[in-house]
Amino acid sequence: MVCVAFLINKAIAPHKPNPEKLTSYECGEETTGNAWLPFNSRFYVIALVFLLFDVEMVFIFPWATVFGSHEINSYEPRWGWLALTEMFIFLGILILGLAYVWVKGDLDWIKPKPIVPTTDTAIPPSLYEKLNLEQSNFKVKAFTLERQIPEAETTPTLATSTTTTTPIKKPMFKPTFKKPGNEQ
Repeated sequence: MVCVAFLINKAIAPHKPNPEKLTSYECGEETTGNAWLPFNSRFYVIALVFLLFDVEMVFIFPWATVFGSHEINSYEPRWGWLALTEMFIFLGILILGLAYVWVKGDLDWIKPKPIVPTTDTAIPPSLYEKLNLEQSNFKVKAFTLERQIPEAETTPTLATSTTTTTPIKKPMFKPTFKKPGNEQ
């Protein structure tokens, strides 16, 4: 039946593609760049909050069925009051969760002001600026497969006629593995 529905749709539906229809749609925003860019976490938080409230609202339907059942309420009138109390508690928890998310600012689509971390240290900002300048002067050497020999090693000295090779350094740490029976 699903395949038949798709075939009927393909046969009946008009097929008039244009560049506007063939573009991807991202919630009314213009698409920019590649799809494999870092994902903004605000979309994830909003989706989770929606899913949380959407799934929890499903629990209201069985409650309404029990609360509105005249047979259950006529058999034991306390069931209606119990169901009403439980629903008020349930909705109270939902409202508290919504208030928490709202106060925390997770429902703000565009954050109004960035949160800048502050510390109460006595280090002057000029020291941080100096450190940043020193670290920004670092240059990365281009990678080559050939060994780069420093100029001090390539210039021959008058006293020695043979070239000296630098010894290969052995690892400073050699891991040892113990068998379960030899732990002493």
